Amino acid sequence: MPLPVRKALTHLRAADPVMAGVIERVGACRAGVRDEGTHFGAVLRSIVYQQLSGKAAGTIHGRVLALFGGQEPAPRALLAMDDAALRGAGLSGQKVKYVKDLSARALSRDFPIERLHELDDAAVIETLTAVKGVGRWTAQMFLMFRLGRPDVLPDLDLGIQKGIQRAYGLRRLPTPEQVLRRGKPWAPYRTIASWYLWRLLDLPTE
Repeated sequence: MPLPVRKALTHLRAADPVMAGVIERVGACRAGVRDEGTHFGAVLRSIVYQQLSGKAAGTIHGRVLALFGGQEPAPRALLAMDDAALRGAGLSGQKVKYVKDLSARALSRDFPIERLHELDDAAVIETLTAVKGVGRWTAQMFLMFRLGRPDVLPDLDLGIQKGIQRAYGLRRLPTPEQVLRRGKPWAPYRTIASWYLWRLLDLPTE
């Protein structure tokens, strides 16, 4: 489902004059949803990308897919893949454990990996964070950019904290609690507000 950008911009501009200024500076919203492939493949990609630069992560992700003929692997195939081969593709030993845990859970009937879009936001976070190596931030990114949920505010994200600090001229980084308080007026479109805060950091300081 695409993000409701037009409605979000109308609401954000009216609800918060500072956010209206951020929108003016950043320009058109290009936030999109990555909906190709399966939910399993999307979580696998998130694990691979953790704590790596985009270019390095993309290279490793491509090598992992190459082990499966260049295609997104099925959980059973990934679980059966030799650990040494996955490490050879560039995954750390820890991430090998993470993707194997994801695969094992995906094969369980109790883990609704391909029905996550049917769950509410809180249930998606609860389900995904049961996987080793998947924290709340990763689950929130899944909600925002896989499922297209419009009202997610990743309060633990350093970029969001820095964006708020710059937008509002704060002397210190806001705490996660302060991020949530500051973001209340943006609901129910906090995903779009978050995108604008990230993009604000790409612009030169005034």
